[in-house]
Amino acid sequence: MDTQTDSLITDLAAGLEPVQRLRPPAVRALGWLTVVGVLSLAAILRYSDLHVFWQRVAVPRVAVECIATALTGIAAVFAAFELSIPGRSARWSLLPVPPFLLWLAASGLGCLANGFGHGVGESLHCFVFIAGASVPLAASLTWMLRRAGPIMAPLAVAGVGALGAAAIAAFVLQFFHPFDVTVIDLALHLAAVAVVMAVLTSFRRPLLGG
Repeated sequence: MDTQTDSLITDLAAGLEPVQRLRPPAVRALGWLTVVGVLSLAAILRYSDLHVFWQRVAVPRVAVECIATALTGIAAVFAAFELSIPGRSARWSLLPVPPFLLWLAASGLGCLANGFGHGVGESLHCFVFIAGASVPLAASLTWMLRRAGPIMAPLAVAGVGALGAAAIAAFVLQFFHPFDVTVIDLALHLAAVAVVMAVLTSFRRPLLGG
């Protein structure tokens, strides 16, 4: 019996292949953000009107809004990579909350000043932009997160990851946004973020393998 067991173990061990260890989650998050940043910068330089953008961010509140939006995306991406590792604290999901609240506060002040502004027509383009740009961002992000096998917390990983993708899309939108935020504009921005989060969390198991 011992001989058979030893033989079985030997046979099984002979068929094993070494598993490549994943890099630390922070390093992987930074790599993803770098690639996305370079591609976004290329699109911004090619298609946006930077003169209009710099005029807008000359207003301190708008500058805070832009920075908070970017920090929300960055923090959420880092949190998603951390949460994808089994055993990580669920408190990582709170990382994007402070910049997200700052984003809402800065945008809310803009709404108080601008009211309903341009109506639904112009703002609807913002919804389409955020939702559309989030697709490739979320697809590439979930592919990288999936490699860690986030089976312990797929809902948290999907939710925070979706927030990261949508917030980064909203930040890039700032370079193409010709007017200040309005009530309808903010509502559709948040609606686009909510849709991205709802879709990704609904399909979290096939996307993340959880």
